Amino acid sequence: MMIAEVSETIQGLGSISVGGAALGAALGVGVIGAKAVEAVGRNPGTFPKVLTMALLSMALAEAIVFYALFIKGAA
Repeated sequence: MMIAEVSETIQGLGSISVGGAALGAALGVGVIGAKAVEAVGRNPGTFPKVLTMALLSMALAEAIVFYALFIKGAA
């Protein structure tokens, strides 16, 4: 009985970790988007470069959630 309770607790903590990763990624994507808009507002000629860098940065920030999901699924 004790082992089952510990197992459920560990699974619950894994879900909290995935939620934290999702929250961090969402905040990161929001900050990246805001700074990209700010950069293009200051210098409109840099739009293509800023767009490319912002999209790559957002994709890497979102990848953190997938890493957390894979780690939780493996545990």
